[in-house]
Amino acid sequence: MEDPLIFGLTIAEFEDISLKVCFTALILYMLFIIGNLAKESKAGRYGTVWMFIALGLGFVGFVAKGFIQKFMGIE
Repeated sequence: MEDPLIFGLTIAEFEDISLKVCFTALILYMLFIIGNLAKESKAGRYGTVWMFIALGLGFVGFVAKGFIQKFMGIE
């Protein structure tokens, strides 16, 4: 039995591409939200930097995990 296809891709390939595309879009949207929050709160340059560091640390870890997996050949 052949694997079902979605847009000409197997389910595993479609999930892999979807995860990367959607997570990239989500991370970019979160960066926009952090920047907008810093602007609305009038945080200043120093405060904005700290907001990006503190609030962006979660997805930095997720992206780093992807690079480490690729570097070690685990993926």
